[in-house]
Amino acid sequence: MKPLTVALISGGDSSERQVSIDSGNEVFDALDKGKYQILRYDPKTDLGKLTLDAPQIDAALIILHGPFGEDGTLQGMLDLLDIPYQGSGVLGSALSMNKLASKQMYEKNGLLSPPYLAILKGDTVNPEWCVERLGLPLVVKPAVGGSSIGMSIARSAQDLPAAVEKAFEHDRCTLIETYLSGTELTCSVIGNDQLETYPLVEIRPGEASEFFDYLAKYTPGASVEICPAEVADDIALEAQSIAKKAHIALFCRGYSRTDFILSNGLLYVIETNTIPGMTRTSLLPKSAAAAGLSFSELLDRLIYLSLDDHVKKSNIRDLNRLERIRQALPNFKICKRRFL
Repeated sequence: MKPLTVALISGGDSSERQVSIDSGNEVFDALDKGKYQILRYDPKTDLGKLTLDAPQIDAALIILHGPFGEDGTLQGMLDLLDIPYQGSGVLGSALSMNKLASKQMYEKNGLLSPPYLAILKGDTVNPEWCVERLGLPLVVKPAVGGSSIGMSIARSAQDLPAAVEKAFEHDRCTLIETYLSGTELTCSVIGNDQLETYPLVEIRPGEASEFFDYLAKYTPGASVEICPAEVADDIALEAQSIAKKAHIALFCRGYSRTDFILSNGLLYVIETNTIPGMTRTSLLPKSAAAAGLSFSELLDRLIYLSLDDHVKKSNIRDLNRLERIRQALPNFKICKRRFL
């Protein structure tokens, strides 16, 4: 087939810029150059160029993390430019990025998440009252953000004010949650109308990390990631079912990755990521590999889902682009195996 022109968008201006650049470089290396002509853009400097190039772009891969990339902002711009892109649209991206909004949607759909309090910058925080409500330890984190940036664990009431101030450096809303000890798990969901899940990954942070923090996520050897997770079959099936429910509850499309804590036999949803890490060793590619898909095949599948979704919704107003995509879709060699 004639190569599709794909905009690979990475970098940006959030606190997760370097993670995004690293992911973008690995995605570029993995994309099949016989299938795609790849144009690269960094939103920090290239939004004007992206706008000018829009008529020649068939699809976009958004490899951004944090505000202005994962929160629906760029998705809205691409909608205006009539460019299909992988993953969730404005609504699903914005809901998933905001941990308070996500928790409210989980609760409405009967999904367990850790007990919490939400406070706004300027609110008076009574540490003893928070401890009375939620116990100890406490997880403190900004409502908006990723990669555990701004997150800490308060093990006493005296620790809480500093932890709250640290979170407020990254967002005007902070969540204080009950700390749940247990097994950290994550489950990837793939699809638009028909959802599949890939095998669970179990995460075991190393001794240098209290939890799966920035160090544990991005330092080689700082954590152990086991796929498939070493949990009972019924727990794995339940987690996969909950991940699908979370995906639907947050209006996600294309793919997502939902993180859990298995504590005292119960699965608590921590958060849902609409643009999971996309290096070869990240959790989603690791899970896809366990399901039989290479990194390159996973990227093919995400691009296919974005194009197929736009064609079905008749979102593409550029008739030349629409015809190019219609010609390309039957030629995609996508793994058709299904997974529970």
